[in-house]
Amino acid sequence: MKQFLALYMGRPNAAPGSGAASLDEKTRNAGMAAWQKWMVDHQANIVGMGGPLGSTKKTSAAGVSDMRNAVVGYVVVKADSHEAAAKMFEGHPHFSIFPGDSVEIMEQLPIPGA
Repeated sequence: MKQFLALYMGRPNAAPGSGAASLDEKTRNAGMAAWQKWMVDHQANIVGMGGPLGSTKKTSAAGVSDMRNAVVGYVVVKADSHEAAAKMFEGHPHFSIFPGDSVEIMEQLPIPGA
């Protein structure tokens, strides 16, 4: 099986604090229960549990700076194909209950020469 990095994407221009914490308690609890059910339903395919992500620092030739991006969390899964990995996230609570935008799934390729 191949491994895939799945990035939970927030809404690109969302205001700070407009994510899951902004939901009423009932909706947030329902979302967390649905997310936990998704994790249990797919536990055989989860390689790395991942989790939510905080603020971002960028390091480049120009130095270190603060920045924003739309990535709000991640999980690592295994599947027979890229398509099969992507289908795992159809109807995911990240965007069906929470105010997330999408899940982006990328195959983890072997390191050249390793």
